[in-house]
Amino acid sequence: MSRAAARVGVGTRFRYNGESVEVVQMAATTAGNEVVLQDGHGRLLRLSLKELLFSDRAAVSPDGPGPSADDEGEIASVVLGQLDTEEKQKVLERAGHVREVLTGYRTGSRELAADDEPKAAYDTAVPMEARKAAKAAELGVTTRTIERWVAGFLQHGEAGLAPRKTQSARSQTSVDDRWVETAVEVMVEHTDQSRPSRTMVIERTRARVIARFGEGVVPQPSRATAFRLLEELERRHPLFRLSTKRNRDIAGRPEGQYGKLRPTRPGEYLLMDSTRLDVFAFDPLTLKWVQAELSVGMDWYTRCITGIRLTPVSTKAVDVSAVLFQSFRPRPAGRNWSRHAVWPEHGIPRTVLVDIEGATGPGLASPPLVPETLVVDHGKVYVSEHLTSVCRRMGISIQPARLRTGRDKGPVERYFRTLREGLLQVLPGYKGPDIHSRGESPEDEAFFFLDELEAIIREWTAAVYHCRPHSSLVDPGLPGLRMSPAKMFEHGMARAGYIEAPRDRDLAFEFLQTKWRTVQHYGVEIGRRRYSGPGLPEPGIRSPYDSPVKNGWPFQVDPDDITKIYFRNPTIREWHTLTWEHAPSAEMPLSEDALTFARQLAASKYRFPDDRLAVADLLQRWNLGLGTTIAERRMALRLSREQAAIELPESETETVVSLPSVRKALGQDEEIAEPQEPEAVTEAGDDDEADLDDLAEENDFYADALEDV
Repeated sequence: MSRAAARVGVGTRFRYNGESVEVVQMAATTAGNEVVLQDGHGRLLRLSLKELLFSDRAAVSPDGPGPSADDEGEIASVVLGQLDTEEKQKVLERAGHVREVLTGYRTGSRELAADDEPKAAYDTAVPMEARKAAKAAELGVTTRTIERWVAGFLQHGEAGLAPRKTQSARSQTSVDDRWVETAVEVMVEHTDQSRPSRTMVIERTRARVIARFGEGVVPQPSRATAFRLLEELERRHPLFRLSTKRNRDIAGRPEGQYGKLRPTRPGEYLLMDSTRLDVFAFDPLTLKWVQAELSVGMDWYTRCITGIRLTPVSTKAVDVSAVLFQSFRPRPAGRNWSRHAVWPEHGIPRTVLVDIEGATGPGLASPPLVPETLVVDHGKVYVSEHLTSVCRRMGISIQPARLRTGRDKGPVERYFRTLREGLLQVLPGYKGPDIHSRGESPEDEAFFFLDELEAIIREWTAAVYHCRPHSSLVDPGLPGLRMSPAKMFEHGMARAGYIEAPRDRDLAFEFLQTKWRTVQHYGVEIGRRRYSGPGLPEPGIRSPYDSPVKNGWPFQVDPDDITKIYFRNPTIREWHTLTWEHAPSAEMPLSEDALTFARQLAASKYRFPDDRLAVADLLQRWNLGLGTTIAERRMALRLSREQAAIELPESETETVVSLPSVRKALGQDEEIAEPQEPEAVTEAGDDDEADLDDLAEENDFYADALEDV
């Protein structure tokens, strides 16, 4: 049997720096073993033995046969790994026969000999040729076969006895390479188009081959052969089997090695994305179904959801800023949430606290983190001036994902799928992930309002998602341990030693839009609306800002609630709230889009309309359920929300609706004295004013829904 070792001593030859050298002397010194080399010109070179054996510049030149890395064939583990159980058993039996021929024992050892071993025909005193002939007669094979087994065993061991398997050809279908290349070209051209039939691809390939190479130059395969070829090419470029969207994703994969950002601590990367939910929500004004869009922020290291915002129809830049702000100041936890789902007010995990019972307050729905880098896509709301200016002010870097590359935000995309499969599909109004999975009329089952649906998602995320182990949350030192996002947060704190928390609660105002206006004797005018209040500078005072407006001052405006604006005095650095002069007539938050629509509506009905009359007429129109256009319904839905987009310090602390309240709305709570009647939900979709009044008398929620806002 050949050996992998080579003798190193006087006379051993090496290849050193491309030249052939020979060892002429070896010596042991205080610095280590050294050798003296002599090249073909008689020059001597003294080196350390370590340099000669382990340097990339030197390689031994063996003088006898032995295994080498560039030998033909595969290594033993690869050869034996391709065998099934039956084939492996045959190889082991064959190896026993060979060892019996060579040594007289099936195991190859005298100490492990069987009772009848060694047999007389296989005794070592018998010539080798006689032993091979006896084994051939015993097994019923030729002597040549036994000789081939012995030679293979002596050279490769058990792997030399395995049956030889020829590698499968690149393609089992014999077709001219020019026809194959043209077929792949046609398939690639249909990547961004609708799915074609195999017959059309074959016909286009044949026509292109004739036009490119000429008639009869390239042999055309038969129809059956072409179909088999397309089946093989489907593995290289999917076109017929998967969905067209999936085929485009596969075609868009990078050709080189995959790479990604690797977070090392909580708060290093914050992933943000929006998606259209696969469930219908309820319009609280028209009592009809509406589609909702969910925006979330996820800490990449821990997979913790730090911000959630549910909006009707589509997402605005202020909604994205609200999700980002929730990372600074998380929402309070629900009143009836489980203890394991609630984070302490300061965000430190409970296992780190010495006195758990000493923590006061209702707790938070997620841990507070200040992100260092924001990973977003190229949506308009994520590259808007509003969000980029906020990130610049907060010192947050923006890392844009590649175009149409969902894998750059893989964890948050996986959260959307987990949310759909773990929660949304069991809710009424679920419509499925695509049009092929939709029921007959899922919109008729829509029950939850937007704020209720957001409360359900928020509680499910805190109670289930944050506490369930994830297969991707692992510690390289403990590969078998699977951690939940909450446990991963504790692991990140122990690993990094710190987290970054917001330094000032008044940073909430900086998430709003900035408007530059001059100060007049009556106050400030923004969008033909006049605001006044304490804290405004005197009209004659010169502004210290280099504003785009002459002598302009900065004011922070919330487009979802224009009844108030906010101003920071540059001298004492304190924030002040300025109120719109017609805010008392609104009796609820009013968006800028709604006021614009109200002015247009009043101008079409009155000769001399004003904002007070426009707002009153708009509220009356919505209270009667006459909003029918898409833009009008979107404005009404934003007004119907029970919480503001950004929780400002002056506003009252808000507690989200918990799941027990949702069960109460569904009539599943045993403590409810008078459960809702099914007819009430059916009548809710009627636009008749009398039906709405009857419904309001039966259910107090509809009667004071707008007043509670």
